[in-house]
Amino acid sequence: MDLLKEPDLPEAGRPESELLRELGPLLSAEAAAEAPAAGVEAADLEQAVWVRLLERGPHAPDPGGRARWLRRAVRAEARLARRRTRREVPYGAAPTPAAPAGEPEDALLHGEENRALRSAVARLPGRCPQLIGALLSPRDLTYREIAGELGISQGSLGPVRSRCLGCLRRMLAAEVAAPGPWGKER
Repeated sequence: MDLLKEPDLPEAGRPESELLRELGPLLSAEAAAEAPAAGVEAADLEQAVWVRLLERGPHAPDPGGRARWLRRAVRAEARLARRRTRREVPYGAAPTPAAPAGEPEDALLHGEENRALRSAVARLPGRCPQLIGALLSPRDLTYREIAGELGISQGSLGPVRSRCLGCLRRMLAAEVAAPGPWGKER
């Protein structure tokens, strides 16, 4: 068996060939749009979605919902890729700035900043602590998932987020002395 030869494509007229013709251009466009933000190559994202489709087996999405399924699959694979790039470190690479490396002072300051932020978020009014907590969650939730968890409509999530962040900004500005004009300390 020659591993370098082109894979056998389905014969014309078969359902797989129809699926390739129908979804190929849309998948390429969606993967090209999502890949830069995910930090992966568009071709890798495409391949992951094709594998996901093949894993479904004979239960491929119905013709009416194929485009919707494809967009959701591309976004899900992009989220997985983002999570993977955050966790994976190439062998022999230096530690990232996000993780304090070696210096005890840096670790202490980083921990104090996190504690101050968590404390300020906990003092926010109403649903703001839950909303900001969901936005900062390592699970990388979408707006739809956050709205479902909080029991509010997806359309009101943006304005509520804006109000909560404004409140948090005012709260933190009151706690930290802001510099005067032209960077001078007051």
